[in-house]
Amino acid sequence: MKYFAAPLEKLIEQFQRLPGVGHKSAQRMAFYVLSMTDEHASELAQSILDAKRAIRTCSVCQNLTEGEICPICADKARDSSVICVVSDPKDLLAIERTREYHGLYHVLHGVISPLSGVGPEDIRAKELLRRVADTEVHEIIMATNPDTEGETTAMYLTRLLRPFGVRITRLAYGIPAGGHLEYSDEITLTRALEGRRDM
Repeated sequence: MKYFAAPLEKLIEQFQRLPGVGHKSAQRMAFYVLSMTDEHASELAQSILDAKRAIRTCSVCQNLTEGEICPICADKARDSSVICVVSDPKDLLAIERTREYHGLYHVLHGVISPLSGVGPEDIRAKELLRRVADTEVHEIIMATNPDTEGETTAMYLTRLLRPFGVRITRLAYGIPAGGHLEYSDEITLTRALEGRRDM
């Protein structure tokens, strides 16, 4: 049984399509939109349309951008000999927030996941190989998530990149800051031991 008018039900359904948004959250958002002034609701709708029309992928690194080349690739101060490979633009932002990395990126826009129907041809691997073949790259950092799909993707790319003779590294994984050893699983502890460094 429908409790709300059809346009409101449709709005709730649309919000529910967003990742991580359940029915109650979608209802809250829909009711909030209804409480907005016409001007603010129109601005929200227009900003969604503008973003969909204006945002594209960088021709170099595949990051999201408004122009042909993203600001990171256009920055001459960045170290172009190092490429950090990430699964999606959110991972790039996470690394940028550290302010410790000064090289370039390559965004795959996904990871290999046979269960989800995502194969090697569905990620931006060909573009990465083309970049490495056409530029002076000395190191590639695999920064995919340390889960099954991320590891599979990193191993697949490593196999493709080996013939280029470039150094391929993987992010070190281990115990998070503020974490406790007793709550860490065996894989995390193993990686922490393997990634140990001098003090």
